[in-house]
Amino acid sequence: MFPSAYVGVVTLSKPADQGISSVRVRSQRTRLGAVNGLSDVEVFPDASGGTPLVHLCSESEWSALRRDGERRPPGFAADGFVHLSTPNQVHLPADRLFRGRNDLVLLTLDAARLGAPVRFEPGVADDPADARFPHLYGPLPLGAVIRAEPYPPGPDGRFPPRET
Repeated sequence: MFPSAYVGVVTLSKPADQGISSVRVRSQRTRLGAVNGLSDVEVFPDASGGTPLVHLCSESEWSALRRDGERRPPGFAADGFVHLSTPNQVHLPADRLFRGRNDLVLLTLDAARLGAPVRFEPGVADDPADARFPHLYGPLPLGAVIRAEPYPPGPDGRFPPRET
């Protein structure tokens, strides 16, 4: 279900309050395997020192995204956006919402393929005061997913911070 090869990510440069201020990329071709039904994809390594984006979902939600071509999580209609994270903050919502679950998939996203504005906004009251989380103001398109990998909790059921 998951490719074993590292694919790479697109990164954002200096996120602005009203969206992405710029995206800097250097193109490189690589083999991805069967993710998204593609055998070749463009990979855009981090050339800017910016921030990669990720999204958490269950294995069944990942299957639905592959089937439907886009994801509108249950809160999308009320919130108007899809919750995203950076790799070094994804453990915060994972721990708060999914502690102990073993069916999570971490999707790494190509920001240039999201097709809707991304805004970095405050999280919930329990998050660090200076934390800003990326919110995608549109559905999450399958074509933006460049990597899918299992995201299991630690032995205590908690999700530790990821090393980037």
